[in-house]
Amino acid sequence: MMNNIIQYFQEADTYQILDVVGTVIGLVYIYQEYKASIWLWLTGLIMPIAYTFVYYEAKLYADFGMQIYYILAAVYGFLYWQFGRKKKENIEVPITRFPKQKILPTLFVFLLLWGAIYYVLITFTNSNVPVLDSFGNALSIVGLWALAKKYIEQWWIWVVADIELSALYIYKNIPFTAGLYALYAIIAVAGFYKWKKMMKENDENIKL
Repeated sequence: MMNNIIQYFQEADTYQILDVVGTVIGLVYIYQEYKASIWLWLTGLIMPIAYTFVYYEAKLYADFGMQIYYILAAVYGFLYWQFGRKKKENIEVPITRFPKQKILPTLFVFLLLWGAIYYVLITFTNSNVPVLDSFGNALSIVGLWALAKKYIEQWWIWVVADIELSALYIYKNIPFTAGLYALYAIIAVAGFYKWKKMMKENDENIKL
């Protein structure tokens, strides 16, 4: 087993090694997200550095471009979680439900993003998976925004995105990242119930 691992790294290209590095960083990221730790946003600044090269080499151009969005979203998420608190009580941003009035606009934005990314891929790149690549990344944009807002339903968005992206990465021969996203999907379910418990505890503390 160990010899096979050593052989893999000896024969691996740079992007395959970064696939492993990104996977390790991703495990740290999902654990921090599960715990609703603000430090997930700092980890979210590091992870795109590894994956920029991986996705470019795999010709997953939507994923490649998404790394810039991840960096910007990480900055926004950190600032929002750190400073978006009630001034008088100095209470941190709470976990809340996805506002019903935002469901349809968010769905519209998702469809618009999906179509826009798909158009860019078929027009300006040689991507051979434009539908799947654009779908997963459009959904990830919405999911990351929902995470930054601390909406508990963001976990269900990630379940769908992670399953789809895991299958895509298997097809594109990025095995470690594919496994990571499959694990993400499982942890996302556990994360929902973890956040639900935290939200309930926070509501009880406010009442007290």
